[in-house]
Amino acid sequence: MSSEDAIRYVLPLVVRIEKTDPPARTDALETSARAVLALLSDERATGDGAWAGAVRDWEDTQIRKVVRRARGAEWRKAGTLDGITVTGRAAEVRVFPPVPLDGWPKELAKLQVSGTDLDDPQGQDAPDPVGAAADVPVLWLNPELDMSAGKTMAQTGHGAQLAWWRLSEVRRKEWREAGFPLVVRTSPDAAHWAELTASGLPVVRDAGFTEIAPGTCTVVAEHPALRG
Repeated sequence: MSSEDAIRYVLPLVVRIEKTDPPARTDALETSARAVLALLSDERATGDGAWAGAVRDWEDTQIRKVVRRARGAEWRKAGTLDGITVTGRAAEVRVFPPVPLDGWPKELAKLQVSGTDLDDPQGQDAPDPVGAAADVPVLWLNPELDMSAGKTMAQTGHGAQLAWWRLSEVRRKEWREAGFPLVVRTSPDAAHWAELTASGLPVVRDAGFTEIAPGTCTVVAEHPALRG
C-alpha cells in the first residue's frame, strides 16, 4: 500500500470544559501531554496489547492529534469508551487509542473542536521557567505563536511524545513511575527560543493542518536526560 493509500490515523483527546468551571490553560496543556504519555506507556498500547496495532499504524503515518471538548453528559459518554483519563490540578483529559481520521466513534465525532479557548488565572505561570528546567521536564512553547488552547494541547502532546521516543527504557521507566512530571512554559524571548531550537532537543514542527503554517516550530521538549 502506498503512503497515499494508507489509512490515516489520529489520536483523539477530549478535554472536559464545564461552562461554570473551566480548567486553567497551562493545567490543560500539561495534562494533555501527560495523557499522551500515559497512553504510550500503557500495556494495551505495546507488544501484543489491544491497542498496539492501532498505535503502530498511527505512528507509521503521522502522529496527528485532535483535541475536542466535552461537558456534562458528553463527558460521561466519552468516559464509557476505551481510554485513559488523566487529571491535572483541576483539568481532566481523556485520551483514546488512535482511530482512522474518518472513523471516529459517534460519541466523539459529534464533539466540538472549537470552544477550547482557555485562560490562566494570574500567577498560573509564576514559577521561573529557566529555573524549572533544572530538574523537571519542560515543554517550551514558541513565544511568537498565538494558538488556541486545543491546538496547543495537541502540540504539547507531540512534544511529550518526541521526548518519550528519545529516552532509554530506563529513563522511560523512571519518568512513568514518577507520574510523568512536566511543566509547560512559554519561552521568555526570541533569543532563548533560537537557542532551544538549535540545541538538538526534540522539536515539534507542525504539519500545518490548522491555525499555523506547515513546518512551524511550536514546542521544544527539554527533558533532563536529553540535555547535552
